[in-house]
Amino acid sequence: MIDFACKRFKLSEIIKCGLGLTRAEYKVLEYFIDHEDLFSTEQLAENIGLNLSTIQRTVKKLFEKDLLTRNQNNLKTGGYVFLYQIKDKTHVKEIILNIINNWSSKVKEALDKW
Repeated sequence: MIDFACKRFKLSEIIKCGLGLTRAEYKVLEYFIDHEDLFSTEQLAENIGLNLSTIQRTVKKLFEKDLLTRNQNNLKTGGYVFLYQIKDKTHVKEIILNIINNWSSKVKEALDKW
């Protein structure tokens, strides 16, 4: 918990809000933070307990937000499967800190005008 004036925030709430994540997206991000391996969407669905279509939408959004890497694994039988992995944790932390610092700057500007 993080105290701010009269309210306490869980770090998970700050990350979800700052990155604009749904509960499912945060759950998947948290899984990647705890497990730095490469995963297919099928593996993620099984390991996390969410349905495959939710996982597919979620990893797409996390990839678009530059939080995940995506690698194409060509199959011997033809076709391919994408494997996802979290970007460097430092990179993810920097994204979150930039969001918080931008918010802090906006609060300061508003106070200066007040």
